[in-house]
Amino acid sequence: MRIAIVNDMKMAVEALRRTVVSVPGYEVAWIAENGVEAVKRCAADVPDLILMDLIMPEMDGVEATRQIMAKSPCAILVVTASVTQNASLVFQAMGAGALDGVSTPTIGIDAKGHGQEEFLQKIRTIGRLLDATRRNAPTKAREPTKAGKSNNWLIAIGSSTGGPAAVAKVLSKLPTDLQAAVLIVQHVDEQCAPGLAEWLNQHSPLPVLLAMAGDRIENGRVLLAGTNDHLVVKEDLTLGYNHEPAANPYRPSVDVFFESVANNWTGRCVAALLTGMGRDGAEGLLRLRKSGVLTIAQSAETCAVYGMPKAAAELKAADKILPIDSIAEAILDNMTERI
Repeated sequence: MRIAIVNDMKMAVEALRRTVVSVPGYEVAWIAENGVEAVKRCAADVPDLILMDLIMPEMDGVEATRQIMAKSPCAILVVTASVTQNASLVFQAMGAGALDGVSTPTIGIDAKGHGQEEFLQKIRTIGRLLDATRRNAPTKAREPTKAGKSNNWLIAIGSSTGGPAAVAKVLSKLPTDLQAAVLIVQHVDEQCAPGLAEWLNQHSPLPVLLAMAGDRIENGRVLLAGTNDHLVVKEDLTLGYNHEPAANPYRPSVDVFFESVANNWTGRCVAALLTGMGRDGAEGLLRLRKSGVLTIAQSAETCAVYGMPKAAAELKAADKILPIDSIAEAILDNMTERI
């Protein structure tokens, strides 16, 4: 894997460089000292992955991510001194197209520093995602099941690359007296999930909480998948987390979530698949559509990465393909029509 480093701190660059080259098969493609240089270097030589710092002179990591994803897109991992302290910027960068965030590893005397294993695990996970995207092979879907006819509403949302900003835009347009529950699966590491819930709370008129095993699905509340296992709706209509399928590179998986909704949710439902790399969620959205659920995919021109919604469109899994600004309105209109 060819990995680029964007950071203005020499010690951080050296820590990242040493960690990258310590792994067979990883190499440093190039190094940039700020966002302006990174945009230029990426246009000339697109790496497999960019390790993007946030706070830099001339152009910060958020704007650099936005420009790279618009001009020469590739996988971007935000690497900052503290993910927790810089949470707002991390999620702005993820909204612009970064895949995830991690704290900068340090190097010790023996070149084995603090945070190195977590950092490498992030890179390995992104590598698996890239491999899955290149294979571009759909998973085999089970036969659809029919949803029940109760009056309870569920809004099911799946997203990945660029998802935080897209999800925030949808949530911001929902009413405070919403007579529906909202469940969200966003591809994000469990260490970043609490910060994402807090960040979404700043954009949502409804409370956003991390989904806990055993939680009940309640109107007027937004629950976000909070672990690296797959969020599911169980037969008793409580929420749970499944480790299997363990080999699924998307964690938590939108497909697994949507399938559980199709299998077990007994009320009415609207499902939306938003911006993201790969195919996760497309098969699950198709199952939901065949079960009688209104399904929506985000349009290409408003996606940070038109991967997951594109896969859904190719499968004819979406009843509607809409720009992000229109999705909340379509959800609410459908709920009004079917009352």
